Amino acid sequence: MSGMIAIMTVTGRDHTGIIAAVSTACADLSINIRNVSQTIMDEWFTMILHVELPGDLDVAAVDERMALVEDEQKLVITIQSQAIFDAMHHI
Repeated sequence: MSGMIAIMTVTGRDHTGIIAAVSTACADLSINIRNVSQTIMDEWFTMILHVELPGDLDVAAVDERMALVEDEQKLVITIQSQAIFDAMHHI
C-alpha cells in the first residue's frame, strides 16, 4: 500500500552518525527513502530526502519520531507533503 510522498530536510552542525540516525528512524517507521541529496558546507550538514510514508502513517507521527533524532543529534528536521512543497514552490 503506497502512502504520501514527502520532502524531509535535515540541517545541523556536521558530525558522525547523522545519516545513520535519520535513516534508522525512517526504517523504524517503514518510511521508504526514494532519493537523498546531502552536502557539507564548512561545518554545516544539510540533507534533503524524498520519502514515501506508508499509508497508515501521518506527518504528525513522523514529526514525533524525528523530534527524538533532533534532540539526540542536535539537528533541525522538517517534513512536509510533496504536494504542499510543490504548491509552495510553483512559479
